[in-house]
Amino acid sequence: MLIVPEREIANLMTRAAAFDAVEGVFAAMASKDAYNFPVIREAIGHEDALYGFKGGFDRTGMALGLKAGGYWPNNLAKHGHINHQSTVFLFDPDTGMVRAMVGGNLLTALRTAAASSVSIKHLARKDAKVMGMVGAGHQATFQLRAALEQRAFEKVIGWNYHPEMLPNIEKIANEAGVPFEAVPLERMVEADVVISITSTFAPTIMADHIAPGTHIACMGTDTKGKQEVEAALLARATVFTDEVTQSVSIGEAQHAVSAGLIEIGDVHELGAVINGTHKGRSSNDEITLFDGTGVGLQDLAVAAAVVELAVKNGVAIEVDF
Repeated sequence: MLIVPEREIANLMTRAAAFDAVEGVFAAMASKDAYNFPVIREAIGHEDALYGFKGGFDRTGMALGLKAGGYWPNNLAKHGHINHQSTVFLFDPDTGMVRAMVGGNLLTALRTAAASSVSIKHLARKDAKVMGMVGAGHQATFQLRAALEQRAFEKVIGWNYHPEMLPNIEKIANEAGVPFEAVPLERMVEADVVISITSTFAPTIMADHIAPGTHIACMGTDTKGKQEVEAALLARATVFTDEVTQSVSIGEAQHAVSAGLIEIGDVHELGAVINGTHKGRSSNDEITLFDGTGVGLQDLAVAAAVVELAVKNGVAIEVDF
């Protein structure tokens, strides 16, 4: 078995490699060459933690495995560790034998940012100039850095429940040479692309916060009950997702479907746009919404890529198991 420790990931995995891995696995999912297993996600009754498993099998990339981990909200304050913790396990599809154990913390951040970035590439207007960020935590910095590579953005506007955290994303904008402005939520109507990355159980973004022609990527809802945007917004938008089953059960679409505002058939796979079997955006006035629930196949794709890089660079640890 190979082990790729968390400490090695930053020197191995690039945003470009994560983007390619996620884009490829979305396409494989839409062509039915890859599928996700049912998600297990539980509140364990200790440290307010959410813990679970996401897994799947990609016949195209021959990646089989799972990611185990979750969210420990007290980690940073109590222990100095980031709140999201995860590890990816890969298995040989031919034998079932364990192939690799890979640190999943940075990989999760990179693959989540890659997913919204892929959605921007395929769904946002080509002339998008203003980037909007709702959320300014640790993950938001990864989201913004990746998003700014997809269009020639001229400005970043941002809002967060805790305004003192906005310098996190202002720094990323400044590093990219793009001016930043903190704004009230109502001014998100000025954005051509919006990424929402919060952990809320009540909507933050209302339907009238989003202007016609905007692409919005909702990246924080991955659990039953969570909600970042008003359900009415999904009724105004053309909705895309990583996986329809997750979108309507634990993603943003769960609320719009349960309210009868949209049907399951109104939620489309982003991979179908990548494959060319869905036209994607049809006009400059259309609102497109990507419901990024986070699928296990994303984790397997980036983990498989990083294992190859670790072997190539001689930093993978081999152990008998």
